[in-house]
Amino acid sequence: MTQPNIQLNEHGIPSFDDLPLRKQDPMLSAWGLYGPDDELGTLNRLTDERVASAAKKEIQTGARISMNWPLNAQKKGSFFARRIFHQDLFAKPPRTVNDDVWTFNSQGSSQWDGLRHFGYQKEKVFYNGVTMEDIHGVDERGEKSTVNGIQAWAEKGISEARHTGFDAFTTTPIPLDDLKACLAEQRTDVHFGDILLIRSGWMVAYAAKSEDELAVLQSELPHKLVGLEQSEEMLCWIWENFSAVAGDQPSLECWPTQKNWSLHEILLAGWGCPIGELFHLEKLAEKCAAEKRWSFFVTSEPCNVEGGVASPPNILAIF
Repeated sequence: MTQPNIQLNEHGIPSFDDLPLRKQDPMLSAWGLYGPDDELGTLNRLTDERVASAAKKEIQTGARISMNWPLNAQKKGSFFARRIFHQDLFAKPPRTVNDDVWTFNSQGSSQWDGLRHFGYQKEKVFYNGVTMEDIHGVDERGEKSTVNGIQAWAEKGISEARHTGFDAFTTTPIPLDDLKACLAEQRTDVHFGDILLIRSGWMVAYAAKSEDELAVLQSELPHKLVGLEQSEEMLCWIWENFSAVAGDQPSLECWPTQKNWSLHEILLAGWGCPIGELFHLEKLAEKCAAEKRWSFFVTSEPCNVEGGVASPPNILAIF
């Protein structure tokens, strides 16, 4: 639980300045806010009341836009050396029947990074102090541990912000001021518990590259990617407003990190905040421009895999 002297605001969270909640815990962590065994993190902000209110406000026409990049979109290679999608298709004679088997890395296309994915690198711990030994161990019944697994998650949210014009394949930080300016230009209000989606234009740049050009970029280590700036101001804004944050490129934040810490550490391991990557936002951007509205209802159901590290988002925007 939180320290007795920590005050919570009307949304049930402490001030950013009060993080970490326990001074012995890692940088800016909020461990214990929702209890020692919590596996939802900032998804606790998506109360039934907030979801119902968002649905009532945002669902107006029923139009639905998928944000799922094809599972096999990266056909020859991938960023961060992840196994690409493979399908085995086979007939089942004498019946007129087919089956198939899919093999893929859960982070090879559109994905939610789960709480098992990225920990505090110096302290070597994940959300709420979970260790590598906890994740790779067995429980009291001798079964594989599922602690911090993706099975605990389901997302519903309402907010999207977009920005274009960045050089996708350089370490280009997207500043907080640009995001705020974009929201202001769109006249989009932010509400506590929203899901923030950032369109950087990475997908457009990716589609314009040849296979040979992509192979070169994928072989260069560390990868150089546009993404959110690493700053405490960015973290404070996310903490004060959002239940999850996602983008259209492979790392969400600019890569490699420009600090001695990364957003992944704070968001995933510190707060239990879902990170979405490789969301396909181009059709959504077209719909937003046509409707002249950049907020909508989002429904996402991660795959129910006990102990999963990440998952395709299975995500829709509903207008």
